[in-house]
Amino acid sequence: MSDSTRLKSFIEYCARNLVDHPDLVHVDERVTGQTAVYTLRVGPTDLGKVIGREGKTAHALRTLLSASASAEDRRAVLEIAD
Repeated sequence: MSDSTRLKSFIEYCARNLVDHPDLVHVDERVTGQTAVYTLRVGPTDLGKVIGREGKTAHALRTLLSASASAEDRRAVLEIAD
């Protein structure tokens, strides 16, 4: 499994365990050089669960993604689409 596929699967796994409708979770990936940008899309009723109170859940997801990416000498950014 490639590094980018591993990170994408990691985001999907985390998001699916947070939401009520895991079948609506979708992650798009754009890679430019050493940076990968992941766009997370969830159902409209689950958006608040992924963002969390005061954005704390989204911040935690971004922190985990950054730590996972840096362990592979990469840079990753998480965007949450509304």
